[in-house]
Amino acid sequence: MADRIAEIWGSRTPYARDGLWPVRVDQALAGGLAEKDVDRWVQSACVLCSNGCACDIAVKDGAMVGIRGRAGDLVNHGRLGPKGLFASWQGVSHKDRLTSPLIRENGQLVECSWDTAMERIVGRSRQLLQERGPLSHGFYTSGQLFLEEYYALAVIGKAGIGTPHMDGNTRLCTATAAAALKETFGADGQPGAYQDIDHCEAIFLYGHNMAETQTVLWSRVLDRIAGPDRPLVVCVDPRDTEVARHADVHLAVKPGTNLALMHALVREVLHNGWEDGGYLGEHTLGLEDLRQTVEPWTAEAAAETCGVAAEDIRQAARIFGTSDRVLSTVLQGFYQSSQATAASCQVNNLHLLRGMLGRPGAGILQMNGQPTAQNNRECGADGDLPGFRNWENEDHIQDLARLWNVDPGIIPHWAPPTHALQIFRYAEQGSIEFLWVSATNPAVSMPELPRIRDILARPELFLVVQDLYLTETAQAADVVLPAAGWGEKTGTFTNANRTVHLSDKAVEPPGEARPDLEIFLDYSRRMDFRTREGEPLLRWTGPEEAFEAWKECSRGRPCDYTAISYERLRGGSGIPWPCNGENPDGRVRLYGDGVFPTAPEYCENYGHDLLTGAAIPPAEYQASAPASRAILRSAPYAPPHEEPDQEYPLQYTTGRTAYQFHTRTKTGRSKPLNAAAPKAWVEMAPEDAAAWGISEGDVVRVTSRRGKIEAPVRISGIRPGTVFAPFHYGYWDSSGEPGSHPTAANELTLTEWDPVSKQPVFKNAAVKVERIAGAAGPAPAPTTTASRPAGDARVPATAGGAEAEASEVLSPGPPPEFPGAISSGATGSDAATPDPTGGPR
Repeated sequence: MADRIAEIWGSRTPYARDGLWPVRVDQALAGGLAEKDVDRWVQSACVLCSNGCACDIAVKDGAMVGIRGRAGDLVNHGRLGPKGLFASWQGVSHKDRLTSPLIRENGQLVECSWDTAMERIVGRSRQLLQERGPLSHGFYTSGQLFLEEYYALAVIGKAGIGTPHMDGNTRLCTATAAAALKETFGADGQPGAYQDIDHCEAIFLYGHNMAETQTVLWSRVLDRIAGPDRPLVVCVDPRDTEVARHADVHLAVKPGTNLALMHALVREVLHNGWEDGGYLGEHTLGLEDLRQTVEPWTAEAAAETCGVAAEDIRQAARIFGTSDRVLSTVLQGFYQSSQATAASCQVNNLHLLRGMLGRPGAGILQMNGQPTAQNNRECGADGDLPGFRNWENEDHIQDLARLWNVDPGIIPHWAPPTHALQIFRYAEQGSIEFLWVSATNPAVSMPELPRIRDILARPELFLVVQDLYLTETAQAADVVLPAAGWGEKTGTFTNANRTVHLSDKAVEPPGEARPDLEIFLDYSRRMDFRTREGEPLLRWTGPEEAFEAWKECSRGRPCDYTAISYERLRGGSGIPWPCNGENPDGRVRLYGDGVFPTAPEYCENYGHDLLTGAAIPPAEYQASAPASRAILRSAPYAPPHEEPDQEYPLQYTTGRTAYQFHTRTKTGRSKPLNAAAPKAWVEMAPEDAAAWGISEGDVVRVTSRRGKIEAPVRISGIRPGTVFAPFHYGYWDSSGEPGSHPTAANELTLTEWDPVSKQPVFKNAAVKVERIAGAAGPAPAPTTTASRPAGDARVPATAGGAEAEASEVLSPGPPPEFPGAISSGATGSDAATPDPTGGPR
């Protein structure tokens, strides 16, 4: 029996290049239960990262009591990570769940019936539409709903109301992935596949702490590393992550300088003649502009700007330029930093320069951060048009209007879709007076939180929140709707490498909680949204009807689902799109034929100036004659928006830990995970700590121009001059005077975004640090991850064991007790058992 809290990635199953990743089935059951005690197993997939690991839910006496990986699925081959093993079912099966709607009366949230709650929503919605029109309405959703729910919401917003003000918290984590793919290839959708790990000779991880954000995928990499012909590993990250520890080259760049590094890598490839001239001439545009842009960025110039060694840059470029099969993965270290889209496009450029796309081991994964972020983007609930249609293409608008049987004029296409930060700005200014937030917690996850709190508290804003728990955001709402969670409803979702899974309903939701799809359909019926012929706009009665409707919307588009069905998804592995007549079993990799969706009549957008964000006019794009070729986009390097100075001398960056997910709505309610990372901390390098007279565990105040946090310090292997804080910890952790919120990392971040993707810049801010109290013990940071003490120094465990009473369990009021029926015992191969934070690495 393995300890899957201390041993995050489980046991090794080494394999060789071009081999099949061996199966290892991970399983966790409630304390005292064995497999024979389970009444039934229900098919699903994990929704606690973007990996999309297939699993089965254990059900006994009508309750979820455990989980196991599905051995036959091509995504995970039976494995699950700590969050999947513990929080997937424990985080839903908790007594804190919302069980009835709430409405605000005399300043307080009180329970009411569904009719009362929905009529209050509908009444305010109708009033505003009549008095102010569709621009009064905004919708802010998640990366954790099902495809069917996103599509329903998109149709309601775009064809029922007609508002462009729709986005999701995918804007915070994956908007740059979509933008970079659209800029280079003409449409969203990952070119590569997880299977490329099995075949690659080298893997580059750009700002992607895969070991903590996608633990099962990192297990796959570890198994290749443990095999007979390990891939070379290049890591770009300012922290000493587990990825960095296995890297052949670790480029610990100064935050905000990613584009300078990428220019140098591109220049090295070109100057050494490692490019594939034939491929470039036949399949790409823009090579000369790219050459001109990167020419000043010698390895020495980039080394000075980025704070890394020039020889390390050359060595990384040499690995890329001379390996036959390279897999590149990109995540938040690029997406949430300065010039995010421009830097991410250079990853695409490197692969195009070498013609490394569409074959085993040679691919790109512009990763997602959330489990169903891909569906949000495909279905258009994030502001894009459904089916990767182009909002500037009148034929695409007409196509949707025919599909939905509505007047094309109602579909918002007169201006770019409104991104999340602009939605909140409009709410701040008063033009949006109705905001519906579903399955996300912007009161903790958005940048510059003091401002966000003020916006959510505006009396003029009618706020609807739809969630599992009374989150910080829900506490500010006018109406709170209790939603069904994972395992309590049926639907499909698509992971980061385009693989579609089905999640079947295993148990009934608690109390009066309802599936999100049912809530959206109820709103549509009550609002009486209709087609041109007077029929109901949404006539679906359940998720499978919604899925069939979506298939028609996807027909002929890059994300074609037309050959996928619920029946095909049951029992086997997930299926990657496009899955249609041409690709009846789905297509594992894209662009192996060198044909890209850049044709003007087909592409998802016409591109942008990557420095300013200015859109390329349709006529100019058409004149460039892309002819299904990829586009080598580039931009000059510019420094971050906010850099250290005399008053704020340190750089501030945020990120994740392996044991928590987002704002801990689920993971904070899992005993073993919460015990492993119970409280916020900040990280400093030994040099900086010594300079400021700070020791391990000392409580410090970190201050930016926008706010402050107070937390114990972990002296870690982070790059000198940089301060790190995990973003998961919100206001339930606050102490001191009423209303203080000292540990939410986004108190310090700034309201600034990438000019193309509009993704917030969470990883570039200037801060100062001061010691305010001595150490009561080591910082409560895990010692098994990138937050381990510097130099492998040992510190005692700082969190109680998983069986201990969880005094830090999340709750809007007094800390709740976990239900005794849901313990953290485990059985089975590589099964999970709890352990203190400081267990062996």
